[in-house]
Amino acid sequence: MFNHMKIRSLDDVFLPLDAREPRGVYFYRINGYSQEIARFIRDYYEAARKSGVVVEGRVPNPDEKNLSYYNEIMGMDFQMDPSFLSASLKKWLPRMSDYQREQTACALYDTLDTLRRAGKTEHMLKNAYIKFMCWLYYKFERIVGQLGRQDVPKILYEGDVSNYELMLLTVLSNAGCDVLLLQYHGDAGYLKLDAGSCQSDALTLAGMTPFPEDFSLKQIRGEIQKEMENERLYGKRPNVQNCTNAWMNDGPAEILPYYKKTAAQRGTDKKLFYNCYCRIHGVADKTAYANELYQLYAELKNSGRQIVVVNERIPLPQTEEIASIRRHHYEKQEQMILDLSANITYTANVELQRVMVKAFVDVVRMEASAQGNSLNKLTNRAVYLLCWLKRYQGGLFQNWKPSDTGCFFYMGGCRDENEALFLRFLARIPVDVLILCPDNQKDCCLRDPLLLEVHYENALQLRTFPQENTDALIGTAAYHAEQELDTLLYQDSGVYRNRQYEKANAVILQTMYEEIKILWDQEVKYRPSFSTMERVVTIPVIFAKVSGVKDGQITSYWRCVRELITEDTFVIKSAPFIESTQPNPIKAYAAEFYKNGRLQRAKIKNHASYPYGFLREEIQDYILDKLQVLIDSKIIRGTFVNGTEYTITATLLNLPKDIVRLIQKFDFTKKNPKLIYINTGEEMISLEDTILTAFLNLVGFDVVFFVPTGYQNVEKYFDKKLIEEHQTGEYVYDLRVPNLESLSPNGRVKWRDKLFKRGR
Repeated sequence: MFNHMKIRSLDDVFLPLDAREPRGVYFYRINGYSQEIARFIRDYYEAARKSGVVVEGRVPNPDEKNLSYYNEIMGMDFQMDPSFLSASLKKWLPRMSDYQREQTACALYDTLDTLRRAGKTEHMLKNAYIKFMCWLYYKFERIVGQLGRQDVPKILYEGDVSNYELMLLTVLSNAGCDVLLLQYHGDAGYLKLDAGSCQSDALTLAGMTPFPEDFSLKQIRGEIQKEMENERLYGKRPNVQNCTNAWMNDGPAEILPYYKKTAAQRGTDKKLFYNCYCRIHGVADKTAYANELYQLYAELKNSGRQIVVVNERIPLPQTEEIASIRRHHYEKQEQMILDLSANITYTANVELQRVMVKAFVDVVRMEASAQGNSLNKLTNRAVYLLCWLKRYQGGLFQNWKPSDTGCFFYMGGCRDENEALFLRFLARIPVDVLILCPDNQKDCCLRDPLLLEVHYENALQLRTFPQENTDALIGTAAYHAEQELDTLLYQDSGVYRNRQYEKANAVILQTMYEEIKILWDQEVKYRPSFSTMERVVTIPVIFAKVSGVKDGQITSYWRCVRELITEDTFVIKSAPFIESTQPNPIKAYAAEFYKNGRLQRAKIKNHASYPYGFLREEIQDYILDKLQVLIDSKIIRGTFVNGTEYTITATLLNLPKDIVRLIQKFDFTKKNPKLIYINTGEEMISLEDTILTAFLNLVGFDVVFFVPTGYQNVEKYFDKKLIEEHQTGEYVYDLRVPNLESLSPNGRVKWRDKLFKRGR
């Protein structure tokens, strides 16, 4: 039988049999905790799992089936004799070698003999023998087949050991096993069974404390499983990792000069790549800011650095880009990350590819912990990240070498979490990331512990990164002082400069009929519910239908209509105004311009038939924004049912020139443009007219339909009740619209028009 050895170093337990002096085994119990012990238990658990047995809780007693099978094979004979025990083991455990059988038989006899000397009867010895034989077969057969090997088999027992379990563990220890008992509740229970610690030794190390409440083999198993999953996610790890900003420990106080440093100037450790990752809020010097950025760009470009510049927003992935990402249906985060990471390829340099895969896995897992368990949202963000990586990879890593560091400059700051995730990814690969927020009133949603932030008090309106000499506009001190005064004067003061806002949302006012005339020629800022918030104007507008003629007075009726015609009013005098049969050069391309629920803005603006290219960029975007809103709202009957969305697209990309001019002229905080639609007959307004009026309402026009007949000839193509109807008097039929411009405010025809017969 083997001697029990004393531990000098915890790792002695892992020595092969012949390297132990003298040859022996270890039987220890652990009653306390330390970081060193935690590491040792984990290593021992791995060894027992590979070539031994792990017991979590008690070894179950043999049940009726176990005993019945034992009786069938072995019978119920018992003799307190080593030869009988050896013969029984040969029959019961035939795969044991002669050496293993003799070692086990001797150890088993020694333990049973101890029981006999303690006064146990023959019957009690027989019961113990049968229990031990069943345990050896059903729980420890793996162990007995490894006895005597250089790699000493190991048993790890978690919990409070029972008397018979301790006896069998002693048998196996004496036969050639290492045994470790984990006793989270201390040694008191064990010492009741082995008061003199004759069978095992208690491990005593400096700094031991009670075990943490959550410590267990289950926890260790979970950690190992997690690490195995991580290895599967990451694949082969890269040989280099990022050193982000940490190398900036000396040199100039300004940040931009760090971006100019070469790889050799940043650090020499070949296991690291050194990159910059900074966000600058505000500007230090308004007069020099743009020129400093241009000089940075020019110097980096001349040195051969790869540079990508993005202004204001990272354009959303196109349908084709999203379709190029290989993906499937996922049920677990790890499954999704592993599958999507296969989309990252850089065949020119496998090390860079590994760096990108690791960065992707890292940031998506961080995002998962921050966003909770929304797998669908996480998948969408990961797909966006991969689309943008594919889009910009060529610009950042063309002909890449380990000494290269690309540059990604973002002017304006992250608008949403998709952009923030992409920049967190870029900061963990060989890319210098610079986020510029010269207007320090704008927020950037990026949050990252690696990010270095610099704040300046001065604000500057600069929307594009200067990449050419002509981009580097330098304002004088007086110019910037005027801009500051302008900001103070027009910020939350109720006073607005010309075209201060580029975006607006219209809300429909519910009014009395008499209020239309009062509100009509009033600046929108004086109307109820007008507001400006987050650079967007809320415009209260009139969208109404006037049915009937008050008191049947036709002359007064037309005079009321005439009083509403301002210089910014577009008047339609008969229905329909736009007919479906009219030529429209956009119709042929409407299906190309609207795909998968989105306007294809880039394709629209670059198309030869696009009619609004001469408008200011913000006006073009405003028209396209409202076109998208009108389609999404499904206000027009048939949208997403019979292709009406294409009719909407074609109609609104072919607006009458006079209406386009009114939109171009519209200043969202002043008087808004108007549309008066007069329908005196029985004709229905066309689908195209409905689209036009609904669109102008969204743009911010006041729209009023005058229907003296009271007919329901306006509502046919509206899918929702939007128009406020005012019943003003009796219905009058077959009216002809007079020359409204020739009417004086009192309803009489002007004498000049009589004289010269002017009118239309």
